[in-house]
Amino acid sequence: MSDSINSMILEEEESQIDLTPMLDVVFIMLIFFIVTSTFVKEAGVDVSRPNADTAVVTESNSIQIGITAANQIFMDKRQVDKRAVRANVERGLAENPGAAVIIVADSDSKTETLIEVMDQARLAGAENVSVAADEGN
Repeated sequence: MSDSINSMILEEEESQIDLTPMLDVVFIMLIFFIVTSTFVKEAGVDVSRPNADTAVVTESNSIQIGITAANQIFMDKRQVDKRAVRANVERGLAENPGAAVIIVADSDSKTETLIEVMDQARLAGAENVSVAADEGN
């Protein structure tokens, strides 16, 4: 009788599946995807961009600066003063050397604000400063 009980216990132990290695692989894959993913930093403000026939799509690896119709400047979803643009662009270039600076200006914003932001970005060391526009049709 005890032999049959022992054989039943052995059969139950043999039929169990160990999920630990599978969970290890899943966690390693999760860590891999988190580490290798890139996060796009947007200006954080919705603007009405002007149309341009020569507009081209740029890479997502960029520093974005938004200018609203009320001439407010936004970076990383927070409002900044025009005097702080240079420091923020310098920080962005330190984190991501060679990144392009894209200014997303509302079509109703002042040109003066746009030029001041471009100057601050160039003074920060940005080599590629451009203005975002929608593709014209």
